[in-house]
Amino acid sequence: MKSAVETLSPTRVKLTVEVPFEELQPALDAAYKRIAAQITVPGFRKGKVPNRVIDQRVGRAAVLDEAVNDAINTHLDAALRDNEVKLLGRPEVEVSSFEDAAPLEFTAEMDVVPEFELPAYDSLEVTVDATEVTDAEVDEQLDELRGRFGSLKPVERAAGSGDTVLFDIAGTDAGEPVEDLSATALSAEVGKGSILPGFDEAVLGAAAGDVRAFSFVPEVGDLEGKELEVTVSVVAVRERELPAADDDFAQLASEFDTIDELRADLRERLGRMRLLEQGYAARDKVAEALLAATEVPVPDTVVAQQVEEHFADGHGDEDHRGEVEAQTRESLKTQLILDRIAEVEELAVSEAELSTWLVQQAPRYGMSPDQFAQELVNAGQVPAAVAEVRRGKALAHVLEHATVTDTAGTTIDLAALSAPGEGDADLDHDHEGHDHDH
Repeated sequence: MKSAVETLSPTRVKLTVEVPFEELQPALDAAYKRIAAQITVPGFRKGKVPNRVIDQRVGRAAVLDEAVNDAINTHLDAALRDNEVKLLGRPEVEVSSFEDAAPLEFTAEMDVVPEFELPAYDSLEVTVDATEVTDAEVDEQLDELRGRFGSLKPVERAAGSGDTVLFDIAGTDAGEPVEDLSATALSAEVGKGSILPGFDEAVLGAAAGDVRAFSFVPEVGDLEGKELEVTVSVVAVRERELPAADDDFAQLASEFDTIDELRADLRERLGRMRLLEQGYAARDKVAEALLAATEVPVPDTVVAQQVEEHFADGHGDEDHRGEVEAQTRESLKTQLILDRIAEVEELAVSEAELSTWLVQQAPRYGMSPDQFAQELVNAGQVPAAVAEVRRGKALAHVLEHATVTDTAGTTIDLAALSAPGEGDADLDHDHEGHDHDH
């Protein structure tokens, strides 16, 4: 086989391939075998029909046509490898010349991964918001933890935000009772927005024995769009009594002996969470800076194909086609840049990294990691998943070398994100507590 590449543009090439007839023999043998399995000829077992009989019954030309399709796929792949062509999109193939016993000649025009220069990673500079953990924020976290150990006591006063009300509720639709809105002896914390729209406003300031009314319109369900009237009868008001923030509480609610140690731990956890937030912000900004600093010619044909696929199922809004096209172009450019970085830096994806990605992504699709992995296998999307993880590693590599400062001028050390406790956004992770309602 002989092949040659002609560059048509920075993103498109034309591949010319010539295959000697003798190299087509495996494709011809496979074509005869497939046809023999499909036809029935008296006197021959199915699948055992001789080639000469197939030529008589089906025609040599039909066999050659079938063989050519296989041969093009096989030799196009080989030509791409030989010429180190990195294909994007679908090739447009045209047979230039082919006759029985003569060489097969064909051309393939295709979009390819363009050549471009990467910027120096350490030249990228981004700024993120400064973070400072205040005493008030630590107090708020401590109060939340104290609330988990608090008790409820009845009070003879009007309900305020944070109080818990015991109540009966009844709802009507045009005067007719609504079964789903009728209940007794319910409780709710005022200000949490946990019952119905308008409930908190109605009971705020109400005391035991008061009756309050409000209306709301359901957005879903059988009564969607109807204005319903709701009556709330307040039975009792309860105040949450928090335990004292002292050493005894620290020993009850945590592994620490003193309240100062507990406060220091809460401050550290808040600091780690803020650093994680800075890391996310820095990652996004570095990605934007990398995109802005890199000139990449993007194949218009590939963009057009992806835009058409976006609208193919009818879910897209044609009025926003320009916006979709711009997003598609930017996304493709980002992928090309990150793929090039992964290639230059020789980044590979381990089985453990792919497993971690599966665990993170599966809940977005309502699946277990094993189910999600099987769906990827069934859909032939495992290579795409590996590419996604590899791009994430490429961006992380750039982030390690970029200069990240906050608005106060402090250089941010994002390496701390990989320290023990990374991403511990649950500030009460090691603090166990329970509500005690009396």
